[in-house]
Amino acid sequence: MMLSAQHLSSGYGLSQVLFDVSLEISAGEVVTLLGRNGMGKTTLVRTLFGELSLKQPQADSPAVALDFMGQNVAGWSPDRIARLGMAIVPEGRQCFPNLSVREHLTAFADRRNPDATEHWDADKVFALFPRLRERAHHMGNQLSGGEQQMLAIGRALVTNPRLLILDEATEGLAPLIREEIWQCLARLRNSGQTILVIDKYVDRLIKLADRHIILERGRVVWEGNSRALDEDRALWTRYLGV
Repeated sequence: MMLSAQHLSSGYGLSQVLFDVSLEISAGEVVTLLGRNGMGKTTLVRTLFGELSLKQPQADSPAVALDFMGQNVAGWSPDRIARLGMAIVPEGRQCFPNLSVREHLTAFADRRNPDATEHWDADKVFALFPRLRERAHHMGNQLSGGEQQMLAIGRALVTNPRLLILDEATEGLAPLIREEIWQCLARLRNSGQTILVIDKYVDRLIKLADRHIILERGRVVWEGNSRALDEDRALWTRYLGV
């Protein structure tokens, strides 16, 4: 088990968003977080990454646990969790406006998964996204939204993560760019990369992922494999708004 989160609750200040959320991700799995906007998906990602503090349970509540790579990372800072091998492609991409494409890929280069059979560097990212090679000397704020998403994925990959998390993987992208992102994720899956992905295109996620977790108002309301999700379209209507 690469990631095990048990009975997580968190939020922003006095506002609680997550309630007793549990999930597990095994090495090599692709898992999705699904749900309408505002249901707690990004909050869960930020909690897993240490950006949000865990709320302490009541005395009679189940124990809270957050384990990554066999270590209890509850209370760890995001940079410490990142060094253990967790990488996030954040919602909104968050590319640095004053760094070039190549500088992004150089500054973040690391080998946080020494067991990986494929090590990512700038040249491999350029092979994956040829458009970035053409823009290698462009600043982050000179890229289109699609190019920034490619760069955000490449920036995460060059850390050679154990777990890659993508928050809104294809949000706001043109259809051709979305297709490039889907092909990228399929290649990563086939290479054995462990992935947690948030996106709204359920049809594509069913083909990509092993398991799916649906959040509703900060709680896990359903979990299952792609076949089960594909066959139960009532779930789509009830929880996904499609």
